[in-house]
Amino acid sequence: MTAVARPLQGYALVTGATAGLGASFARRLAAEGRDLVLVARTPDRLDSVAAELRGRFGVQVEVLPADLSTADGCATVAARVGESERPVDTLVNNAGIGLYRPFGEAPLAEEQRLLDLNVGSVLALTHAAVRAMTARGRGEIINVSSVAGFVPRGPSTTYAAGKAWVTSFSEGVSLLLSGTGVRITAVCPGFTRTEFHARAEADMSGTPSWMWLDADRVVAEGLADARGGAVISVPSKRYKALLLLVRVLPRSVVRRVLTRR
Repeated sequence: MTAVARPLQGYALVTGATAGLGASFARRLAAEGRDLVLVARTPDRLDSVAAELRGRFGVQVEVLPADLSTADGCATVAARVGESERPVDTLVNNAGIGLYRPFGEAPLAEEQRLLDLNVGSVLALTHAAVRAMTARGRGEIINVSSVAGFVPRGPSTTYAAGKAWVTSFSEGVSLLLSGTGVRITAVCPGFTRTEFHARAEADMSGTPSWMWLDADRVVAEGLADARGGAVISVPSKRYKALLLLVRVLPRSVVRRVLTRR
């Protein structure tokens, strides 16, 4: 991927910015001196995080409450991404939810909401960012995906399939962005210590401690990979090794192993 032509000085917009990886991205970017636009559903939490970042790092922080599982929410945030007077040079598509129930047990509306947020918002906001950033000749798009997208999953089938889409989509868009001064990266972490699994009411008690990653380390590695030109970033050597194993094993073997989990 061709390096960004000019320094990134515009706003950094982070979705799902009040907790987990989103909050870590916001802190990291604020520490770099970047002004921010924070997006989440809850105005009170947005205001609290924004006040903390302003006080700690001395940056400007806008808050933009929006439910990105809805068309109206996506349209509101896409309009901000596309603004020319206050340009967004960095877009972090982080907002997402999980659904740790076997497919068919959860209501269809819950599966659809997951897809609308995890896939639909990434599509809409990346579309707005590509148009605005390529016109300026600079920008970066970071789509938070998951190693779950590389393997078949039973208890979270729709989630894993959606993350597979995010990774493939990012890789495809990268081909079109070559030479434009805009880069795109799918950051694919493994299990990360955030609020994500608790919100999804997932029982993670059987997950070995060595499989857990630190959110700030994931963000640091993901940003470093993105700025080094990587289109797909898999933070941590342990998950890189696991994915290498997944790629060399026959898919039938991978399915048998995951059926037992």
